[in-house]
Amino acid sequence: MNLQQVSDNCFAVLNEKNRVCDGNSGLINVGGGVVIDTQSDLAHARQMIDLFGKVWKGMPKRVINTHEDADHVWGNQLFEGAEIIAHRSMPERMRHVADPRETQKLLKIANGFISRLLLKVTHPGALAIARQLQQDYDFDGIRLVIPTTLFDEQYVLDLDGTEVQLIYVGPCHQVGDIIVHVPREGVVFAGDVIFCKCTPMGWVGTYRKWFESLDLIISLNPKFIVPRHGPVCGVEGVIEMKGYLEYLYAESQRFFHQGLTSLDAAKRMDIGPYGEWRGPARLYLNVERAYRELRNEPEDAPWDSAKSFDSIYEVAHARGLEIEF
Repeated sequence: MNLQQVSDNCFAVLNEKNRVCDGNSGLINVGGGVVIDTQSDLAHARQMIDLFGKVWKGMPKRVINTHEDADHVWGNQLFEGAEIIAHRSMPERMRHVADPRETQKLLKIANGFISRLLLKVTHPGALAIARQLQQDYDFDGIRLVIPTTLFDEQYVLDLDGTEVQLIYVGPCHQVGDIIVHVPREGVVFAGDVIFCKCTPMGWVGTYRKWFESLDLIISLNPKFIVPRHGPVCGVEGVIEMKGYLEYLYAESQRFFHQGLTSLDAAKRMDIGPYGEWRGPARLYLNVERAYRELRNEPEDAPWDSAKSFDSIYEVAHARGLEIEF
């Protein structure tokens, strides 16, 4: 994890491994300080605090969670007394998708000899992601700390004269997706709306909504965009990601109408230069999401996480890729 100054008062902590849970965090260093997303476990959250501590004085008065996934909220408990701001859907969604007990249970199973052998047979993808997470993360001691300030469509902060706009754009990656715009500094903290140089993953929402969110960011014309995953970029990073999603959706339609399953399509699809992005086998989730839309399924239809990771694992094997998530 490295600290990068993005603009006069905006900073980012970048997690350069850039796999699942390896996310970036932001700091707006005015008006008492605002931290954007709090990392995936307590050790990484403390490291983030130490890095931001090089430029701030004291702990920040505010925290923003850009949506409900665990890697955005599991460090919240270290910001005792801070105002935590998020979309109104967050309390319910966090309890649904960010319960630390589920991940703790998976890692416990992966550590047991008999249970690990059984998991390898029944869900090899789930075992593989557990092993990946064990390389860098320790999820013990995490408790959910729910946001204290909730909003619907837009929320504006005045940080000693610096306006910060929180804009709801979900559901496109998840239900609670927001972006954080600092107009004076030309900066957008984009959460998981933007993945830069790595394969995106969409859970709840539609391609149409994701395209609208990307177009909104382009219209803001920021100089700098801090994605949740990947390096800091400009508008060119948004255009590149939109191109990936447009291509993938078109190819998914083609394979769907040929009668192939989403898994077979993900194994066969030519992804050209996008195959050089981190986690290319994650394309399965995006193909399956397109198939769900083509089958007219609800945008919030639940996913079987273990089977989803199994499918990513199978795609990686079929394409001769490194197993990573």
